[in-house]
Amino acid sequence: MRVSLRFFGRMLLLTIALTAFLPRVTLAGTIDASRPTVFVTGANRGIGLAFAQHYTGTGWNVLAAVRAPDRATELLELAKSYEHLIIEQLDVTDNERIAALADAYRNTPIDVLINNAGVYGDTEKQAWGSIDAVTFHQVLAVNVFAPMKLAEAFSDHVAASEQKKIVSITSGAGSVSRDGRAGGGMFYGISKASLNMAMRQIRAELEGRDVIVALIAPGLVATDMLAVARPSLFANANTPTQSVVGIAAVIESLDESYDGRPRNYNGAVIPW
Repeated sequence: MRVSLRFFGRMLLLTIALTAFLPRVTLAGTIDASRPTVFVTGANRGIGLAFAQHYTGTGWNVLAAVRAPDRATELLELAKSYEHLIIEQLDVTDNERIAALADAYRNTPIDVLINNAGVYGDTEKQAWGSIDAVTFHQVLAVNVFAPMKLAEAFSDHVAASEQKKIVSITSGAGSVSRDGRAGGGMFYGISKASLNMAMRQIRAELEGRDVIVALIAPGLVATDMLAVARPSLFANANTPTQSVVGIAAVIESLDESYDGRPRNYNGAVIPW
């Protein structure tokens, strides 16, 4: 029995080791150098999926990053009919994977990097009286540090492109000039305020490279996140497609006159 257990343990370690070296490209399309390229995180559903649909529909190369590609059913279907869509596995909190993707695409100019992936966090664990440290760190890791790390890793790719735009999806919930409100979302609001400041810092870091670092809010959007976080608002929210059409128009309009302040999907300035 001891021999069998020892053998099983060795085989398990070998399997884990081999798995670590397996490629994580899910569906490899092609990059057409004559087309602009967008890189979207969290592209498996909601706003991220709508971004992938919008930019494939307008003829861009689309790098769509998702945490679990095998479950990204609609994105996989879209890839079947569009050869310039590439699906990449990415958990945005995996810094090694971010670095690997940046290296894999080191010769690919990225016109627009969209930091879309985000989490709301367990509402009960960010309610006053039961705030939870683990949940807090998870929300900030995804909503703040990940966009910073992606901007850092892909800044050269963006700088090498024609459009040179880094866009992070923010929220009016991150405006510190507005009064806080009860009903949950404390961590989410804090994370978006932090994201705004983080992108301001990155804008300063990239000064002189002609890179536009922008913050755009999607407004109220009928996504799974809203359904869980603020179900009472779901019925009156825009569809992801409606929101993305507006965001894409704002992205298109960005130029050297952009002052770094967050914009809404309709172009209106959001108070800090």
